[in-house]
Amino acid sequence: MNPSTLIGILASIVLLASVLLFTAESPQSFVNLPGLAIVLAGTLAATFISYPLKEVVRVVRLVGLVFRRENTYTRDDIKELVDMSRLWFKGDVRAVEAALDKTRNPFLRTGIQLVIANTKEEEIFDLLRWRIARLKAREHAEAQIFRTMATYAPAFGMIGTLVGLVNMLEVMEAGDLNVIGPRMAVALLTTFYGILLANLVFKPIAVKLERRTEERLIAMNMVLEGISLITKRRLPSFIEETLNSFVANYHDEIRDPVRPSERESGEAGQGA
Repeated sequence: MNPSTLIGILASIVLLASVLLFTAESPQSFVNLPGLAIVLAGTLAATFISYPLKEVVRVVRLVGLVFRRENTYTRDDIKELVDMSRLWFKGDVRAVEAALDKTRNPFLRTGIQLVIANTKEEEIFDLLRWRIARLKAREHAEAQIFRTMATYAPAFGMIGTLVGLVNMLEVMEAGDLNVIGPRMAVALLTTFYGILLANLVFKPIAVKLERRTEERLIAMNMVLEGISLITKRRLPSFIEETLNSFVANYHDEIRDPVRPSERESGEAGQGA
């Protein structure tokens, strides 16, 4: 499982346990199945009305990505690109084609196939950039569905609250606080459910999917850069260094936390 997701789930459990055990006389006072049903059913209904069925079904399957660590296989892509660049630099087209059969990256495969076919560099870039833009648009739309659900959930929580208040007003003439109090609590719980689902489920999933898209776009742009260098017949060693720069961990590019003079004096002191 993704470590950050696991930490988030554990923190959520601790938060809810604290709310249920230490702020209420009875944990059952926070359980209101009709109110929860209003929020969930209303949110799902509005989502299905807003988006085509195939998009909603596809997005539901993506929820599993939040709970597992996904590897972009960037290092493997770099190795394959560098190996193919060496073969291409030597003019061994058959060996490049054989290496293509083993790669599991369809984006990389398409780019190298276009290079082998002597396609113009501009046409290769246009096609690959279009595929990058298509993936970005599709995955942004998938994350947007969860952001939309995060908007709907509190709204239906308010609807449930209004329903509960109407029911409470019907018994106010009796003036019995033993009846009015519980109905008021039930009315407020639906808003609690809506806000909780929006900020603890739907929005975090949307952000997680957006971060996943950013990582995938970086990997695809790295492959695009590698293919660009291969078309220009750059040296394999230069291609390897350039691609490694995409995955290298850099310090702050704007401000060095320690001035060079201070670092040098510190190193000199250690040497002494």
